Amino acid sequence: MSTPSTRIRKAWDKMSGLPGGKLVFSKMVGRMAPYTGTIDARVQEVEAGYAKVTLRDRKAVRNHLRCVHAIALANLGEVTTGLATLMGLPDNARGIPTGLSVEYLKKARGTLTAEARIDTPDEVTDSFDLDVVANIRNPEGETVCRVTAHWRVGPA
Repeated sequence: MSTPSTRIRKAWDKMSGLPGGKLVFSKMVGRMAPYTGTIDARVQEVEAGYAKVTLRDRKAVRNHLRCVHAIALANLGEVTTGLATLMGLPDNARGIPTGLSVEYLKKARGTLTAEARIDTPDEVTDSFDLDVVANIRNPEGETVCRVTAHWRVGPA
């Protein structure tokens, strides 16, 4: 049985080096998680325990204050932590988010970049919890939002 971690890793390895491959991969992630697809985020880099994802500031993700909506930021943080986590899990493991904590630090405007980094386990024999942090920065490099996703990891 193929786990989401295995499918994501194989798809990234296959597509990321091709012209337009990162865009196709980003769209694939959005189809695997349809609500996540609504923000149209773009995966820039992914490796075991690390993900970098961008979000363009456009009308579809803005609020009435003309900045990126709080839930779009939470969504961006969740997908970023998920990619970092799932890319680093062994083939016999899976993970699911069980909670989300979000700190909104300042208005989010411009193309935003989310990054998450985590030490992932080499082996998964029992279930355990991981807290994974995604820092979301504006074009000036200022952190506008910090998302902590609580992931439950266990054997597939």
